Amino acid sequence: MLQLVLAAPRSGSGKTTAACALLAALQARGEYPCAFKSGPDYIDPMFHRSVLGVESHNLDLFFSTPVTVRRLYAQNAAGHGAAVLEGAMGYYDGLGGISATASAWHLADTLGLPVLLVVRPKGASLTLAAELRGLMAFRTPHHLAGILLNDCSETLYKLLAPMLEKETGLPVIGYLPPLPEAAIESRHLGLKTAGEIADLQNKIKILSDAAQKTIDWPRFAALFDCPAPAAAPRTVPPANVRIAVARDAAFCFTYAETLEALQEKGAELCFFSPLQDTALPPNIGGLYLPGGYPELYAAQLAANTAMRSAVKTAVESGLPTVAECGGFLYLGQTLEDADGKTYPMAGVLPGQGVKIGHLVRFGYAALTSNADSMLFAAGETLPIHEFHHWDSTANGTDFTAVKTNGRSWACGFANAHLYAGFPHLYWAGTPLPQRFVTAACRYIKEEP
Repeated sequence: MLQLVLAAPRSGSGKTTAACALLAALQARGEYPCAFKSGPDYIDPMFHRSVLGVESHNLDLFFSTPVTVRRLYAQNAAGHGAAVLEGAMGYYDGLGGISATASAWHLADTLGLPVLLVVRPKGASLTLAAELRGLMAFRTPHHLAGILLNDCSETLYKLLAPMLEKETGLPVIGYLPPLPEAAIESRHLGLKTAGEIADLQNKIKILSDAAQKTIDWPRFAALFDCPAPAAAPRTVPPANVRIAVARDAAFCFTYAETLEALQEKGAELCFFSPLQDTALPPNIGGLYLPGGYPELYAAQLAANTAMRSAVKTAVESGLPTVAECGGFLYLGQTLEDADGKTYPMAGVLPGQGVKIGHLVRFGYAALTSNADSMLFAAGETLPIHEFHHWDSTANGTDFTAVKTNGRSWACGFANAHLYAGFPHLYWAGTPLPQRFVTAACRYIKEEP
C-alpha cells in the first residue's frame, strides 16, 4: 500500500495544493487513495473529499492518544491502495510552536510512515540543501524519504534536483509547475471551503494532469510502498435515536470522526440546513450545531425566522444540544456580519456576536468543567481547540480553558442538556459520544 505523510518546512509551501494533486493523480492511476489531515483543520479535508468523493479524517496527537490515532488511521485506510496524510504548518511545528508534540513529524513517528517533503524553491538554491540537512538532523529518526519541488519550473527542477540529491541524499521524486489557474482563494480562517469554488473540479484536473506528467511514479512507488496497517472492522449498531446535525455553508466544520463516533454509539444523523430549512428534522433526541461561517451568512440566518424560532423552542424545552463556535454564535442574541451590520439570532444565550478582526484565543487548550453537565463530569479535563475572528459579549463561565503557555480564561455554558461555547471538541476516543447519545435517548423517553 502506498502511504506517506506530506509535510513541508513551513506554512505557505503549498501542501494542500500538492495533496490535491497527489490524490487526484493517484485516483486517476487507479490506486483508490484515502486522505488524512494532521491537526485541528476542517477546511483541508473538504478539499480531500472533493478530490476523492470519500471522507477525509483528522489525526491529532493533542486530541488523541497514539493508540486512538493508530486505530483511526488503520480503520479508515483499510481497503484503500494509497493513503496521503497532509501535515500542518512546518514539519516539526507542534504545540504552541515550541514543541514537536502533535506535529507532522510526531504523526509520522507514531505511525511509522515515510515523509514526502514539499519544498517551494523560490529565493534559494544551495541554501535549500542546508535547510533540508538541518531538518534531517533535528530529530532521530527524521522519517524524510523524498522531496517534491512545488511551484517550480522544469528548468529550475533540472538544476536543483541533482544538487539536492547529492547534498542531502534524499531523492527528488518530481515537481509541480506554477499553476496560477489552479490557485485556491483564501480568507480570514484560511482557504475558502471547497463548496464555494465553482470551478474546483477543473482546478483539480489541472493539478492531476500536471502531477501525472512531472512526478516519477515508479520512484514514488518504490519509496512509499509500505505494509498496510492491520485494522479491526468498524462496527455501527442499529440506530436507537435521531440526532439533528446542522450542515450547510454556514455550519460546515465537523470532524468525520466525531460523526462516526456518534453513529457507533447508536445515533442516526439527520442533516439539516439552518439557512434553508424551516423546521428541525422530526423525532429527534439531540441537536448538534457545529462551527463554520455564520458571520458570512448572518442576514440569511436572521431571515429564516421559522428555523430560529424552532431552535430556540427546542433548546429551551430541554432538547440535548451541542453548539461549538459558529453554532454557539447562532444561539446568541445577535451576530455582527463582516460589514458590521447586526442581525438577530436564535436568542437562547445572552451574548452578542461581534467582529474582532483578528484571531481570538487561537490554538490548543485544555478545557476543565466546573460542574457536572450533559457532556462533562465536574473537574474533568479534555483537549480543545479555538479558531475564530469573532467573539461574544457573554462567553460563559462553566469551564476553564488553559493554553500550553499557562494563559487561562472562563468560557462555555453547560447544564444537564446543553454544551455551548467557542471551544471545538474532538469526540473520537472520548466519553462524549456515549454521553450525548444517552442524553438524547433519555429525552425521547421522557418527552410527553
